[in-house]
Amino acid sequence: MTYDPVRIGLVSISDRASSGIYEDQGLPALEAWFGEVLANPAEFVTRLIPDEQAQIEATLIDLADAVQCSLILTTGGTGPAPRDVTPEATLAVAHKVLPGFGEAMRAVSLKYVPTAILSRQVGVTRGASLILNLPGQPKAIKETLDGIFSAVPYCIDLIGGPYFETHPDTIAIFRPKSAQRIRP
Repeated sequence: MTYDPVRIGLVSISDRASSGIYEDQGLPALEAWFGEVLANPAEFVTRLIPDEQAQIEATLIDLADAVQCSLILTTGGTGPAPRDVTPEATLAVAHKVLPGFGEAMRAVSLKYVPTAILSRQVGVTRGASLILNLPGQPKAIKETLDGIFSAVPYCIDLIGGPYFETHPDTIAIFRPKSAQRIRP
């Protein structure tokens, strides 16, 4: 059985990790999660950048427009602190806002921590790219992706991206019957 190759942009946003004060944990956590769940052959395009809105915007535009990642995930910078500007940068480059993703991500996180209400995560599209803001901690990244990923592949279908598939014993993807490929 062959699967469509996919290109996924992974962006860890942290002043301290990008300056070498501590080792980034977001990018390895994302790659590990996809390694367990995703059936498609994947190319990961990774970036580790500081909490600078202009740099975040430029990175997202590059990954969507030039590199043509069908899925772009950010980690970090979604709280209320003054340097947390990931949602502002994401919204600034968006073509369409998908409020359901932010609502669902907060709902998932609220099952684990009451401070999830402080999150300002957003989901948007830019052309044929879906951009989602995730939490920064590996445990929260996994919990969030486990809770929302079933809707991600169909969204990517709708915006013209490749057909994402998961290993059947991990995350069950939801697609309407008319959008499902028949596998031999």
